[in-house]
Amino acid sequence: MDFQQLCTFETFRQLRSHTYGYGGEIRAVIEREFSRINDITYLDHAAATLFPESAVRDYCHDISTNVYGNPHSHSPSSRLTHDTVERVRYRVLQHFNTTPEEYSVIFTSGCTAALKLVAQSFPWRPHAAREAGSHFCYLTDSHTSVVGIRGVTSARGALTLPVSPQEVESRAKDEAQGEDATCQTPHLFCYPAQSNFSGRKYPLSHVIGIQARRLFPACDHQGRWFVLLDAASHVSCSPLNLQDCPADFIPISFYKMFGFPTGLGALLVRNDTAGILKKTYFGGGTAAAYLSGEDYYVQAANISDRFEDGTVSFLDIIALNHSFDALYRITGGMHNIQQHTFGLARYTYMLLSSLCHGNGRPVAQIYTEGQFESPSTQGAILNFNLMDSHGQIIGYSQVDRMATLYNIHMRTGCFCNTGACQSFLGISNQQIRRNLQAGHVCGDSIDLVDGQPTGSVRVSFGYMSTFEDCQKFLNFVAECFVERPVTVDLVRLEQLKTGTAAAQASNGAPPVVITSGETYKVEKKDEQKVASVKGFGHRDSNSHGEAYMLTNIYIYPIKSCGAFEVHDWPVGPLGLLYDRGWMVVNGNGVCLTQKRETRLCLVRPRVHLPSNKLLLQASGMDTISVPLENNTQMHTSYQVCQSKVCNDRVETVDCGDEAALWLSDFLGQPCRLIRQSPDFTRDMKKGPDRAATSTSLSLVNEAQYLMINRASVELIQKLMSSRLDYSEGDQLLDTQNVISRFRANLVIAGVEPFEEDNWSHLIIGNTQFVVVGQCVRCQMVGVDQDTGTKTKEPLMSLSAHCTGKVTFGVYLTHKLPEGSTAACILSVGSLVQPHSP
Repeated sequence: MDFQQLCTFETFRQLRSHTYGYGGEIRAVIEREFSRINDITYLDHAAATLFPESAVRDYCHDISTNVYGNPHSHSPSSRLTHDTVERVRYRVLQHFNTTPEEYSVIFTSGCTAALKLVAQSFPWRPHAAREAGSHFCYLTDSHTSVVGIRGVTSARGALTLPVSPQEVESRAKDEAQGEDATCQTPHLFCYPAQSNFSGRKYPLSHVIGIQARRLFPACDHQGRWFVLLDAASHVSCSPLNLQDCPADFIPISFYKMFGFPTGLGALLVRNDTAGILKKTYFGGGTAAAYLSGEDYYVQAANISDRFEDGTVSFLDIIALNHSFDALYRITGGMHNIQQHTFGLARYTYMLLSSLCHGNGRPVAQIYTEGQFESPSTQGAILNFNLMDSHGQIIGYSQVDRMATLYNIHMRTGCFCNTGACQSFLGISNQQIRRNLQAGHVCGDSIDLVDGQPTGSVRVSFGYMSTFEDCQKFLNFVAECFVERPVTVDLVRLEQLKTGTAAAQASNGAPPVVITSGETYKVEKKDEQKVASVKGFGHRDSNSHGEAYMLTNIYIYPIKSCGAFEVHDWPVGPLGLLYDRGWMVVNGNGVCLTQKRETRLCLVRPRVHLPSNKLLLQASGMDTISVPLENNTQMHTSYQVCQSKVCNDRVETVDCGDEAALWLSDFLGQPCRLIRQSPDFTRDMKKGPDRAATSTSLSLVNEAQYLMINRASVELIQKLMSSRLDYSEGDQLLDTQNVISRFRANLVIAGVEPFEEDNWSHLIIGNTQFVVVGQCVRCQMVGVDQDTGTKTKEPLMSLSAHCTGKVTFGVYLTHKLPEGSTAACILSVGSLVQPHSP
């Protein structure tokens, strides 16, 4: 047995304890309803699931053959809309096993809007000297949109009380406290039915426990307690029976359930609770009567009408009809979906948590409260960080970029749930503040600060997920992040299979190595330590006499297109003259890069200085040219437009129809060639020392120059060679092929691997440069620059395993003499004089 055998469907069938598929029809479902997925491994269903094609077809046929008018009118088309929307309200309630007599459906723009509606309408009572005020309490494992309610409550004088998951039951009373007739102060307790971070399902019985004032914090505070059950994550793959948990408010988002429509959610409100909600704003359709010249307003009697300001998104609501039809037709219902998705998540958890490096260290640190024992306690979400063979966390951005090479779609970061992130990753409040000072903000790619993770990786499953998705994900982890030989802790795997796994790792039992069809125990004394190059980059470069040399100069006239190698080249105010001066945009004006259109690298632009022309060349295409400089006539005759590069706004000039037609013909989609406007200045972002710089940029991503080191490239080649036995048939890339993938401007030789990381500045020939940072890995290294095809050689991953690095190459900016607008010529063969701080 080897790891590949553990990733077979037969093993999956043996390990799973829950139903897979829908009557054996999962493959047919994928081919019929989700053909657009093709070779994509989509594992981000907790963020947004995928819609079936039949739902959209039926919806398009519906709105193409029926006339739907504004439901506030009384025409036949308006009545059709009104009746259809009401039918959808009933279907929503039916889906959650309740009735219009018990609950009302208020359509919103999403779950966040539903939460905001409760926050702004709840009758918060301020604390006073003689009267207790309202409490807003929420589980610390809550989405940002729940925690954000405190912005409203604090302004209303209510007290905010975060509650840890452990406190709810550990501080509970033995008996229900019941309502106190003398105190009717309203309080609100919010908690998620399922954590969007870890997939942990919290007991739905908490609803009644809080309402009866048996559970904490309700048991410690008199008054009337209401429960807001955040069901957005839960209802995506699990049934919710409101007969069992009669929460007062239940916000949901429909795209998490159906994938389509987006921008539509709902707030389900208990009818006997709705009366406490008080609105201050009223929009069209919410008023039974009002006066424009006097403060007189009577709210609509119907609860839904009362809270739906303006005209609802009625076409989106109508789409729900077809989404419900498709969901039940394909799966048979939420119970089947829960069984299917939990089985996939459990299998993935079992193998990932048992996977080890060759030295016996675990590959993954998984963030979960249990061991995926039951779908009643765990959803179809798996949250983790990967670790190298030394036990160090591999940053989530590195994992995400490598996953992109394999066309695996997942999510990284803190998932808008800082509380759970802090709890699982052990991040203190002080560290959160320090991370912000270090430049880390929610949603960025700064995954490690001082070696500690700022977030994690999340994979999540939907009703159309398959065993093959699990298989591709597990193989990706083993291929890119496991030090050979691949090992599996079979003792732990067996314990998980039989449901007797301990909360921690398997009793210290040695893992089992699986390689070449043979198994053997790994004893601690025999742990292999992979050759480390962590010492590289720490020499005092000035104390050695090696001759560092510039061996190659490349410019990339058109962003993301092919390189133009030169021997001597002038340096202009923005960097190498004409480097990234142009870019290609699609029909919507969005910049095209090799990450989306790999064939861009087959466009070979050439700068011909004597004729002042940029030549566009590609195989099978006639050569055309555009002017290098924008003359006055061109600037007035061609359109000036706005574009974005790395979130920076840039002003550009269109280069005309001839170039647009040439690019569109070659790339097979509508394109335009644009260049940076000569009147526009784009400054470089702040450097690692957080000091602002006035350096101007072309259409580059980060800095004026990227420099790489041949010795570093050669090390990566050796690491790739050592793994060739893992990927049969892989071709070892030559030095030039690897260099071309990193798309550097300057290539140097004569130094040890990664020594350049410690340089603060350098001189090449007579030009001075400052090092402004390191280049974070990018999935474009997976594009063969000679063929335009995506390959899966884990170039950067191998480097990170042995060095602990997640970067390759350094960014530079030149230091021009005072008052100068141009420096000297750079020439291949020039000496490089590095300096360390």
